[in-house]
Amino acid sequence: MAGIGFSLKKLFSKKGLFSMCRAYGYAGLICAGPMILGVVLLVSVAFLSQLAGMSRHDRELLNCMLTYCLLASLTTTSIFNMTATRYVSDMLYEEKPERIIPSLYGSTAILLVGGCLIWAVFLHFSGVLTVYKLLCLWFYAILIVVWMEMNYLTALKDYKVLVRDFAISLACGLLLALLMVLLRRVTITTLFLCVILAYGLLMALYYRQLLKYFPRSEGSRFSFLRWLDKYRSLAFTGIFVNLGLFAHLVIMYFGPLQVQVEGLFYGAPMHDVPALCAFFSILITTINFVTSVEVRFYPLYRNYYSLFNDNGSIRDIEQAEDEMLSVLRQELAFNAHKQLITTLLFIVIGSIVLELLPLGFNDTSMGIYRLLCAGYGLYAISNTIMLILLYFEDYTGALLATFSFAAVSIIGTILQILFSQINYYGLGFLAGGLSFYLVSWIRLEWYTRRLPYYLLCRGALVENKKLGIFSRLCNYLERKEGAVYEK
Repeated sequence: MAGIGFSLKKLFSKKGLFSMCRAYGYAGLICAGPMILGVVLLVSVAFLSQLAGMSRHDRELLNCMLTYCLLASLTTTSIFNMTATRYVSDMLYEEKPERIIPSLYGSTAILLVGGCLIWAVFLHFSGVLTVYKLLCLWFYAILIVVWMEMNYLTALKDYKVLVRDFAISLACGLLLALLMVLLRRVTITTLFLCVILAYGLLMALYYRQLLKYFPRSEGSRFSFLRWLDKYRSLAFTGIFVNLGLFAHLVIMYFGPLQVQVEGLFYGAPMHDVPALCAFFSILITTINFVTSVEVRFYPLYRNYYSLFNDNGSIRDIEQAEDEMLSVLRQELAFNAHKQLITTLLFIVIGSIVLELLPLGFNDTSMGIYRLLCAGYGLYAISNTIMLILLYFEDYTGALLATFSFAAVSIIGTILQILFSQINYYGLGFLAGGLSFYLVSWIRLEWYTRRLPYYLLCRGALVENKKLGIFSRLCNYLERKEGAVYEK
Protein backbone atom coordinates (compact mmCIF):
# COMPACT_ATOMS: atom_id res chain seq x y z
CA MET A 1 0.00 0.00 0.00
CA ALA A 2 2.80 2.42 0.81
CA GLY A 3 3.94 2.41 -2.81
CA ILE A 4 1.18 4.78 -3.97
CA GLY A 5 1.13 7.04 -0.94
CA PHE A 6 3.32 9.76 -2.39
CA SER A 7 1.31 10.04 -5.61
CA LEU A 8 -1.98 10.21 -3.73
CA LYS A 9 -0.69 12.85 -1.32
CA LYS A 10 0.35 15.05 -4.23
CA LEU A 11 -3.06 14.70 -5.85
CA PHE A 12 -5.06 15.28 -2.66
CA SER A 13 -2.92 18.27 -1.71
CA LYS A 14 -4.22 20.13 -4.79
CA LYS A 15 -7.43 22.05 -4.31
CA GLY A 16 -10.45 21.97 -6.56
CA LEU A 17 -13.12 19.51 -7.64
CA PHE A 18 -11.13 18.33 -10.67
CA SER A 19 -8.10 17.45 -8.53
CA MET A 20 -10.29 15.60 -6.03
CA CYS A 21 -11.98 13.60 -8.80
CA ARG A 22 -8.60 12.86 -10.34
CA ALA A 23 -7.24 11.60 -7.00
CA TYR A 24 -10.19 9.29 -6.39
CA GLY A 25 -10.11 8.14 -10.00
CA TYR A 26 -6.44 7.25 -9.68
CA ALA A 27 -7.09 5.34 -6.46
CA GLY A 28 -10.02 3.57 -8.13
CA LEU A 29 -7.85 2.44 -11.04
CA ILE A 30 -5.26 1.10 -8.62
CA CYS A 31 -7.73 -0.85 -6.50
CA ALA A 32 -10.46 -1.92 -8.85
CA GLY A 33 -9.12 -1.46 -12.38
CA PRO A 34 -8.06 -5.08 -12.98
CA MET A 35 -11.26 -6.46 -11.45
CA ILE A 36 -13.51 -4.18 -13.50
CA LEU A 37 -11.61 -4.85 -16.71
CA GLY A 38 -11.72 -8.59 -16.05
CA VAL A 39 -15.49 -8.51 -15.60
CA VAL A 40 -15.79 -6.37 -18.74
CA LEU A 41 -13.89 -9.02 -20.70
CA LEU A 42 -16.08 -11.90 -19.52
CA VAL A 43 -19.32 -9.96 -20.04
CA SER A 44 -18.17 -8.78 -23.48
CA VAL A 45 -17.27 -12.32 -24.55
CA ALA A 46 -20.72 -13.47 -23.43
CA PHE A 47 -22.34 -10.62 -25.38
CA LEU A 48 -20.32 -11.34 -28.53
CA SER A 49 -21.19 -15.03 -28.33
CA GLN A 50 -24.87 -14.15 -28.17
CA LEU A 51 -24.46 -11.62 -30.99
CA ALA A 52 -22.85 -14.28 -33.17
CA GLY A 53 -25.79 -16.63 -32.64
CA MET A 54 -24.06 -19.19 -30.44
CA SER A 55 -26.52 -21.59 -28.81
CA ARG A 56 -27.57 -20.97 -25.23
CA HIS A 57 -26.01 -24.25 -24.11
CA ASP A 58 -22.63 -23.31 -25.59
CA ARG A 59 -22.75 -19.85 -24.03
CA GLU A 60 -23.53 -21.29 -20.61
CA LEU A 61 -20.82 -23.94 -20.93
CA LEU A 62 -18.22 -21.32 -21.91
CA ASN A 63 -19.25 -19.11 -18.97
CA CYS A 64 -19.12 -22.07 -16.57
CA MET A 65 -15.67 -23.18 -17.69
CA LEU A 66 -14.25 -19.64 -17.41
CA THR A 67 -15.83 -19.15 -13.98
CA TYR A 68 -14.59 -22.50 -12.68
CA CYS A 69 -11.05 -21.70 -13.85
CA LEU A 70 -11.15 -18.29 -12.16
CA LEU A 71 -12.45 -19.63 -8.85
CA ALA A 72 -10.07 -22.60 -8.85
CA SER A 73 -7.01 -20.46 -9.62
CA LEU A 74 -7.89 -17.85 -6.99
CA THR A 75 -8.36 -20.59 -4.40
CA THR A 76 -5.03 -22.18 -5.32
CA THR A 77 -3.02 -18.95 -5.14
CA SER A 78 -4.66 -17.93 -1.85
CA ILE A 79 -2.31 -20.44 -0.18
CA PHE A 80 0.71 -18.24 -0.87
CA ASN A 81 -0.90 -14.81 -1.32
CA MET A 82 -0.18 -13.17 2.01
CA THR A 83 3.04 -14.98 2.90
CA ALA A 84 4.51 -14.14 -0.51
CA THR A 85 3.59 -10.49 -0.01
CA ARG A 86 5.20 -10.55 3.42
CA TYR A 87 8.33 -12.17 1.98
CA VAL A 88 8.63 -9.46 -0.68
CA SER A 89 8.17 -6.78 1.96
CA ASP A 90 10.87 -8.28 4.16
CA MET A 91 13.33 -8.62 1.27
CA LEU A 92 12.83 -4.97 0.32
CA TYR A 93 13.27 -3.91 3.94
CA GLU A 94 16.47 -5.96 4.21
CA GLU A 95 17.64 -4.46 0.88
CA LYS A 96 17.78 -7.85 -0.83
CA PRO A 97 15.63 -7.24 -3.95
CA GLU A 98 17.62 -9.83 -5.91
CA ARG A 99 15.84 -12.59 -3.94
CA ILE A 100 12.36 -11.53 -5.05
CA ILE A 101 12.21 -12.95 -8.59
CA PRO A 102 13.59 -16.38 -7.59
CA SER A 103 10.85 -16.72 -4.98
CA LEU A 104 8.28 -15.92 -7.68
CA TYR A 105 9.66 -18.78 -9.75
CA GLY A 106 9.59 -21.17 -6.79
CA SER A 107 6.11 -20.29 -5.50
CA THR A 108 4.60 -20.35 -8.98
CA ALA A 109 6.24 -23.68 -9.81
CA ILE A 110 4.87 -25.32 -6.64
CA LEU A 111 1.36 -24.02 -7.28
CA LEU A 112 1.46 -25.04 -10.93
CA VAL A 113 2.60 -28.57 -10.22
CA GLY A 114 0.22 -29.23 -7.32
CA GLY A 115 -2.70 -27.22 -8.65
CA CYS A 116 -2.57 -28.53 -12.21
CA LEU A 117 -2.49 -32.13 -10.99
CA ILE A 118 -5.64 -31.65 -8.91
CA TRP A 119 -7.34 -29.58 -11.62
CA ALA A 120 -6.46 -32.20 -14.24
CA VAL A 121 -8.15 -34.89 -12.14
CA PHE A 122 -11.33 -32.81 -11.97
CA LEU A 123 -11.23 -32.12 -15.69
CA HIS A 124 -10.67 -35.80 -16.46
CA PHE A 125 -14.01 -36.66 -14.85
CA SER A 126 -15.76 -33.41 -15.89
CA GLY A 127 -17.57 -34.97 -18.84
CA VAL A 128 -16.70 -32.33 -21.47
CA LEU A 129 -14.78 -32.67 -24.72
CA THR A 130 -11.02 -33.24 -24.52
CA VAL A 131 -10.27 -29.94 -26.26
CA TYR A 132 -12.27 -28.10 -23.58
CA LYS A 133 -10.34 -29.94 -20.85
CA LEU A 134 -7.04 -28.83 -22.36
CA LEU A 135 -8.23 -25.24 -22.72
CA CYS A 136 -9.39 -25.17 -19.08
CA LEU A 137 -6.05 -26.55 -17.89
CA TRP A 138 -4.13 -24.04 -20.01
CA PHE A 139 -6.24 -21.09 -18.79
CA TYR A 140 -5.96 -22.24 -15.17
CA ALA A 141 -2.15 -22.37 -15.40
CA ILE A 142 -1.96 -18.87 -16.92
CA LEU A 143 -4.24 -17.47 -14.22
CA ILE A 144 -2.05 -18.89 -11.45
CA VAL A 145 0.96 -17.08 -12.90
CA VAL A 146 -0.99 -13.83 -13.34
CA TRP A 147 -2.36 -13.83 -9.75
CA MET A 148 1.10 -14.54 -8.33
CA GLU A 149 2.63 -11.78 -10.45
CA MET A 150 0.02 -9.37 -9.15
CA ASN A 151 0.99 -10.27 -5.58
CA TYR A 152 4.60 -9.38 -6.33
CA LEU A 153 3.68 -6.25 -8.25
CA THR A 154 2.32 -4.67 -5.07
CA ALA A 155 5.95 -3.76 -4.38
CA LEU A 156 5.99 -1.41 -7.38
CA LYS A 157 5.00 2.23 -7.39
CA ASP A 158 4.06 2.58 -11.06
CA TYR A 159 0.46 1.42 -10.73
CA LYS A 160 -0.67 3.33 -13.79
CA VAL A 161 1.51 1.05 -15.91
CA LEU A 162 -0.08 -2.03 -14.32
CA VAL A 163 -3.61 -0.90 -15.11
CA ARG A 164 -2.49 0.13 -18.61
CA ASP A 165 -1.03 -3.33 -19.24
CA PHE A 166 -4.25 -4.92 -18.05
CA ALA A 167 -6.31 -2.70 -20.36
CA ILE A 168 -4.04 -3.40 -23.35
CA SER A 169 -4.14 -7.17 -22.92
CA LEU A 170 -7.89 -7.38 -22.46
CA ALA A 171 -8.49 -4.99 -25.36
CA CYS A 172 -6.45 -7.31 -27.57
CA GLY A 173 -8.56 -10.24 -26.43
CA LEU A 174 -11.80 -8.39 -27.19
CA LEU A 175 -10.62 -7.24 -30.59
CA LEU A 176 -9.68 -10.80 -31.50
CA ALA A 177 -13.09 -12.02 -30.30
CA LEU A 178 -14.77 -9.32 -32.39
CA LEU A 179 -12.71 -10.45 -35.39
CA MET A 180 -13.95 -14.00 -34.86
CA VAL A 181 -17.53 -12.67 -34.92
CA LEU A 182 -16.93 -10.79 -38.16
CA LEU A 183 -15.29 -13.85 -39.73
CA ARG A 184 -18.13 -16.08 -38.45
CA ARG A 185 -15.66 -18.31 -36.61
CA VAL A 186 -17.36 -18.08 -33.24
CA THR A 187 -17.19 -21.31 -31.27
CA ILE A 188 -16.46 -22.19 -27.66
CA THR A 189 -12.88 -23.00 -28.66
CA THR A 190 -12.19 -19.73 -30.50
CA LEU A 191 -13.67 -17.51 -27.79
CA PHE A 192 -11.86 -19.46 -25.09
CA LEU A 193 -8.61 -18.95 -27.01
CA CYS A 194 -9.33 -15.20 -27.14
CA VAL A 195 -9.59 -15.09 -23.35
CA ILE A 196 -6.44 -17.19 -22.99
CA LEU A 197 -4.60 -14.84 -25.34
CA ALA A 198 -5.68 -11.81 -23.31
CA TYR A 199 -4.46 -13.22 -20.00
CA GLY A 200 -1.37 -14.72 -21.62
CA LEU A 201 -0.41 -11.28 -22.93
CA LEU A 202 -1.10 -9.84 -19.48
CA MET A 203 1.19 -12.46 -17.95
CA ALA A 204 4.00 -11.45 -20.34
CA LEU A 205 3.52 -7.71 -19.73
CA TYR A 206 3.50 -8.13 -15.96
CA TYR A 207 6.61 -10.30 -16.14
CA ARG A 208 8.32 -7.56 -18.12
CA GLN A 209 7.49 -5.06 -15.41
CA LEU A 210 8.89 -7.35 -12.72
CA LEU A 211 12.15 -7.80 -14.59
CA LYS A 212 12.33 -4.04 -15.08
CA TYR A 213 12.15 -3.36 -11.35
CA PHE A 214 14.02 -6.46 -10.18
CA PRO A 215 16.66 -7.17 -12.87
CA ARG A 216 18.93 -9.20 -10.57
CA SER A 217 18.11 -12.72 -9.45
CA GLU A 218 20.14 -14.45 -6.77
CA GLY A 219 19.46 -16.98 -4.06
CA SER A 220 17.19 -19.95 -3.67
CA ARG A 221 13.81 -20.17 -5.37
CA PHE A 222 12.32 -21.87 -2.32
CA SER A 223 13.54 -19.76 0.61
CA PHE A 224 10.08 -18.16 0.85
CA LEU A 225 8.79 -21.48 2.21
CA ARG A 226 10.39 -20.66 5.56
CA TRP A 227 7.95 -17.74 5.77
CA LEU A 228 5.09 -20.26 5.71
CA ASP A 229 6.38 -21.64 9.01
CA LYS A 230 7.20 -18.21 10.38
CA TYR A 231 3.85 -16.65 9.37
CA ARG A 232 1.61 -19.69 9.11
CA SER A 233 -1.41 -17.73 10.28
CA LEU A 234 -1.01 -15.40 7.28
CA ALA A 235 -1.36 -18.32 4.88
CA PHE A 236 -4.57 -19.48 6.57
CA THR A 237 -5.89 -15.91 6.65
CA GLY A 238 -5.59 -15.69 2.87
CA ILE A 239 -7.27 -19.07 2.45
CA PHE A 240 -10.17 -18.20 4.78
CA VAL A 241 -10.82 -14.86 3.07
CA ASN A 242 -11.03 -16.66 -0.26
CA LEU A 243 -13.32 -19.37 1.13
CA GLY A 244 -15.59 -16.82 2.75
CA LEU A 245 -15.91 -14.85 -0.49
CA PHE A 246 -16.39 -17.67 -2.99
CA ALA A 247 -17.50 -20.84 -1.18
CA HIS A 248 -21.13 -19.74 -0.97
CA LEU A 249 -21.18 -19.41 -4.78
CA VAL A 250 -19.98 -22.98 -5.27
CA ILE A 251 -22.32 -24.38 -2.60
CA MET A 252 -25.29 -22.87 -4.43
CA TYR A 253 -24.41 -25.02 -7.45
CA PHE A 254 -25.67 -28.00 -5.44
CA GLY A 255 -28.90 -26.44 -4.20
CA PRO A 256 -32.39 -26.06 -5.68
CA LEU A 257 -31.18 -23.28 -7.98
CA GLN A 258 -28.59 -25.48 -9.68
CA VAL A 259 -28.49 -25.85 -13.45
CA GLN A 260 -26.39 -28.67 -14.85
CA VAL A 261 -24.78 -27.29 -17.97
CA GLU A 262 -22.70 -30.31 -18.94
CA GLY A 263 -20.99 -33.04 -16.93
CA LEU A 264 -19.57 -31.65 -13.69
CA PHE A 265 -20.04 -28.04 -14.79
CA TYR A 266 -22.96 -26.57 -12.87
CA GLY A 267 -24.30 -23.08 -12.48
CA ALA A 268 -26.89 -21.16 -10.49
CA PRO A 269 -27.79 -18.14 -12.65
CA MET A 270 -30.52 -16.96 -10.28
CA HIS A 271 -27.82 -16.60 -7.61
CA ASP A 272 -24.68 -15.90 -9.67
CA VAL A 273 -25.97 -12.82 -11.54
CA PRO A 274 -27.26 -11.08 -8.36
CA ALA A 275 -23.95 -11.93 -6.65
CA LEU A 276 -21.94 -10.30 -9.44
CA CYS A 277 -24.09 -7.16 -9.38
CA ALA A 278 -23.96 -6.94 -5.58
CA PHE A 279 -20.18 -7.42 -5.53
CA PHE A 280 -19.66 -4.04 -7.22
CA SER A 281 -21.14 -2.31 -4.18
CA ILE A 282 -17.83 -2.77 -2.32
CA LEU A 283 -15.77 -0.69 -4.78
CA ILE A 284 -16.34 2.62 -2.99
CA THR A 285 -15.08 1.19 0.29
CA THR A 286 -12.04 -0.35 -1.37
CA ILE A 287 -11.14 2.98 -2.97
CA ASN A 288 -11.82 4.97 0.18
CA PHE A 289 -9.67 2.61 2.26
CA VAL A 290 -6.66 3.27 0.04
CA THR A 291 -7.12 7.02 0.12
CA SER A 292 -7.77 7.22 3.87
CA VAL A 293 -4.98 4.83 4.86
CA GLU A 294 -2.41 6.33 2.54
CA VAL A 295 -3.26 9.98 3.06
CA ARG A 296 -4.17 10.18 6.74
CA PHE A 297 -3.49 7.03 8.76
CA TYR A 298 -0.20 5.68 7.40
CA PRO A 299 1.96 8.79 8.18
CA LEU A 300 0.80 8.69 11.81
CA TYR A 301 1.30 4.93 11.94
CA ARG A 302 4.86 5.30 10.64
CA ASN A 303 5.62 8.13 13.07
CA TYR A 304 4.37 6.11 16.03
CA TYR A 305 6.56 3.11 15.26
CA SER A 306 9.57 5.29 14.45
CA LEU A 307 9.43 6.80 17.94
CA PHE A 308 10.16 3.37 19.40
CA ASN A 309 13.10 2.91 17.07
CA ASP A 310 14.45 6.45 17.56
CA ASN A 311 14.24 6.50 21.37
CA GLY A 312 11.25 8.82 21.58
CA SER A 313 10.05 9.97 24.99
CA ILE A 314 7.12 8.25 26.71
CA ARG A 315 5.04 11.41 26.41
CA ASP A 316 5.70 11.66 22.67
CA ILE A 317 4.87 7.99 22.18
CA GLU A 318 1.60 8.27 24.09
CA GLN A 319 0.63 11.40 22.17
CA ALA A 320 1.49 9.78 18.83
CA GLU A 321 -0.55 6.70 19.78
CA ASP A 322 -3.57 8.80 20.70
CA GLU A 323 -3.37 10.75 17.43
CA MET A 324 -2.93 7.61 15.36
CA LEU A 325 -5.83 5.72 16.95
CA SER A 326 -8.07 8.78 16.83
CA VAL A 327 -7.51 9.20 13.10
CA LEU A 328 -7.92 5.45 12.60
CA ARG A 329 -11.33 5.42 14.31
CA GLN A 330 -12.44 8.45 12.32
CA GLU A 331 -11.42 6.89 9.03
CA LEU A 332 -12.98 3.52 9.81
CA ALA A 333 -16.23 5.19 10.85
CA PHE A 334 -16.18 7.35 7.72
CA ASN A 335 -15.50 4.27 5.63
CA ALA A 336 -18.40 2.40 7.23
CA HIS A 337 -20.80 5.33 6.67
CA LYS A 338 -19.83 5.51 2.99
CA GLN A 339 -20.38 1.78 2.57
CA LEU A 340 -23.75 1.98 4.33
CA ILE A 341 -24.92 4.73 1.97
CA THR A 342 -23.55 2.83 -1.03
CA THR A 343 -25.30 -0.38 0.03
CA LEU A 344 -28.62 1.43 0.47
CA LEU A 345 -28.25 3.04 -2.97
CA PHE A 346 -27.47 -0.32 -4.56
CA ILE A 347 -30.49 -1.90 -2.87
CA VAL A 348 -32.97 0.89 -3.69
CA ILE A 349 -31.80 2.31 -7.01
CA GLY A 350 -30.03 -0.87 -8.13
CA SER A 351 -33.23 -2.87 -7.74
CA ILE A 352 -35.04 -0.46 -10.06
CA VAL A 353 -32.27 -0.51 -12.67
CA LEU A 354 -31.85 -4.29 -12.63
CA GLU A 355 -35.57 -4.82 -13.24
CA LEU A 356 -35.25 -2.73 -16.43
CA LEU A 357 -32.17 -4.57 -17.74
CA PRO A 358 -32.56 -7.85 -19.70
CA LEU A 359 -30.83 -9.95 -17.02
CA GLY A 360 -33.77 -12.18 -16.16
CA PHE A 361 -34.31 -10.83 -12.62
CA ASN A 362 -37.44 -12.06 -10.86
CA ASP A 363 -38.65 -11.75 -7.26
CA THR A 364 -36.33 -14.54 -6.09
CA SER A 365 -33.26 -13.03 -7.78
CA MET A 366 -34.09 -9.60 -6.42
CA GLY A 367 -34.40 -10.92 -2.86
CA ILE A 368 -31.04 -12.67 -3.18
CA TYR A 369 -29.50 -9.50 -4.62
CA ARG A 370 -30.61 -7.37 -1.66
CA LEU A 371 -29.34 -9.84 0.92
CA LEU A 372 -26.00 -10.16 -0.88
CA CYS A 373 -25.66 -6.38 -1.10
CA ALA A 374 -25.91 -6.24 2.68
CA GLY A 375 -23.50 -9.17 3.01
CA TYR A 376 -20.89 -7.66 0.71
CA GLY A 377 -21.24 -4.34 2.50
CA LEU A 378 -20.43 -5.99 5.82
CA TYR A 379 -17.55 -7.85 4.19
CA ALA A 380 -16.09 -4.60 2.81
CA ILE A 381 -16.17 -2.89 6.20
CA SER A 382 -14.80 -5.96 7.97
CA ASN A 383 -12.02 -6.44 5.45
CA THR A 384 -10.72 -2.92 6.07
CA ILE A 385 -10.61 -3.64 9.81
CA MET A 386 -8.82 -6.94 9.15
CA LEU A 387 -6.22 -5.14 7.01
CA ILE A 388 -5.60 -2.73 9.86
CA LEU A 389 -4.99 -5.73 12.12
CA LEU A 390 -2.35 -6.83 9.62
CA TYR A 391 -0.82 -3.35 9.75
CA PHE A 392 -0.39 -3.86 13.50
CA GLU A 393 0.91 -7.40 12.85
CA ASP A 394 -1.97 -8.95 14.75
CA TYR A 395 -1.94 -12.08 12.63
CA THR A 396 -3.84 -14.07 15.23
CA GLY A 397 -6.68 -11.56 15.24
CA ALA A 398 -6.85 -11.53 11.45
CA LEU A 399 -6.91 -15.32 11.44
CA LEU A 400 -9.76 -15.49 13.95
CA ALA A 401 -11.80 -12.91 12.04
CA THR A 402 -11.37 -14.55 8.64
CA PHE A 403 -11.98 -18.03 10.07
CA SER A 404 -15.29 -16.89 11.53
CA PHE A 405 -16.16 -15.33 8.17
CA ALA A 406 -15.46 -18.51 6.23
CA ALA A 407 -17.01 -20.90 8.77
CA VAL A 408 -20.25 -18.98 9.30
CA SER A 409 -20.65 -18.24 5.58
CA ILE A 410 -20.16 -21.88 4.58
CA ILE A 411 -22.27 -23.40 7.35
CA GLY A 412 -24.96 -20.75 6.97
CA THR A 413 -25.20 -21.30 3.21
CA ILE A 414 -25.48 -25.07 3.66
CA LEU A 415 -28.18 -24.66 6.31
CA GLN A 416 -30.17 -22.22 4.20
CA ILE A 417 -30.17 -24.70 1.30
CA LEU A 418 -31.38 -27.47 3.60
CA PHE A 419 -33.98 -25.62 5.65
CA SER A 420 -34.84 -22.13 4.37
CA GLN A 421 -36.95 -20.84 1.52
CA ILE A 422 -35.39 -19.80 -1.77
CA ASN A 423 -36.29 -16.16 -1.17
CA TYR A 424 -33.86 -16.09 1.79
CA TYR A 425 -30.85 -17.40 -0.14
CA GLY A 426 -27.92 -15.11 0.58
CA LEU A 427 -28.68 -15.02 4.28
CA GLY A 428 -25.80 -17.42 5.03
CA PHE A 429 -23.27 -15.09 3.41
CA LEU A 430 -24.84 -12.13 5.23
CA ALA A 431 -24.38 -13.98 8.53
CA GLY A 432 -20.75 -14.65 7.62
CA GLY A 433 -20.17 -10.96 6.90
CA LEU A 434 -21.76 -10.02 10.23
CA SER A 435 -19.55 -12.51 12.08
CA PHE A 436 -16.50 -11.15 10.24
CA TYR A 437 -17.39 -7.62 11.32
CA LEU A 438 -18.04 -8.43 14.98
CA VAL A 439 -14.89 -10.52 15.49
CA SER A 440 -12.57 -8.12 13.63
CA TRP A 441 -13.95 -5.01 15.37
CA ILE A 442 -13.84 -6.52 18.87
CA ARG A 443 -10.33 -7.79 18.24
CA LEU A 444 -9.12 -4.39 16.96
CA GLU A 445 -10.55 -2.60 19.99
CA TRP A 446 -8.98 -5.13 22.34
CA TYR A 447 -5.61 -5.12 20.57
CA THR A 448 -5.18 -1.35 20.20
CA ARG A 449 -5.63 -0.91 23.96
CA ARG A 450 -2.49 -3.02 24.42
CA LEU A 451 -0.37 -1.73 21.54
CA PRO A 452 2.79 -0.89 23.55
CA TYR A 453 2.73 -4.32 25.19
CA TYR A 454 2.50 -6.18 21.89
CA LEU A 455 5.09 -3.96 20.29
CA LEU A 456 7.66 -4.37 23.06
CA CYS A 457 6.94 -7.78 24.59
CA ARG A 458 5.65 -9.96 21.77
CA GLY A 459 9.02 -11.29 20.60
CA ALA A 460 10.31 -14.54 22.02
CA LEU A 461 13.20 -14.28 24.51
CA VAL A 462 14.78 -17.44 23.09
CA GLU A 463 14.74 -18.09 19.38
CA ASN A 464 12.83 -21.20 18.38
CA LYS A 465 15.25 -23.21 16.24
CA LYS A 466 12.89 -26.11 15.64
CA LEU A 467 12.33 -26.58 11.94
CA GLY A 468 8.78 -26.65 10.70
CA ILE A 469 7.49 -28.81 7.88
CA PHE A 470 7.91 -26.08 5.26
CA SER A 471 11.41 -25.23 6.45
CA ARG A 472 12.38 -28.89 6.09
CA LEU A 473 10.78 -28.95 2.66
CA CYS A 474 12.74 -25.81 1.78
CA ASN A 475 16.01 -27.40 2.87
CA TYR A 476 15.25 -30.51 0.80
CA LEU A 477 14.38 -28.51 -2.32
CA GLU A 478 17.45 -26.31 -1.90
CA ARG A 479 19.67 -29.39 -1.72
CA LYS A 480 18.06 -30.74 -4.90
CA GLU A 481 18.40 -27.34 -6.51
CA GLY A 482 22.08 -27.17 -5.58
CA ALA A 483 22.68 -30.66 -6.96
CA VAL A 484 21.15 -29.65 -10.29
CA TYR A 485 23.35 -26.56 -10.53
CA GLU A 486 26.46 -28.62 -9.72
CA LYS A 487 25.70 -31.01 -12.56
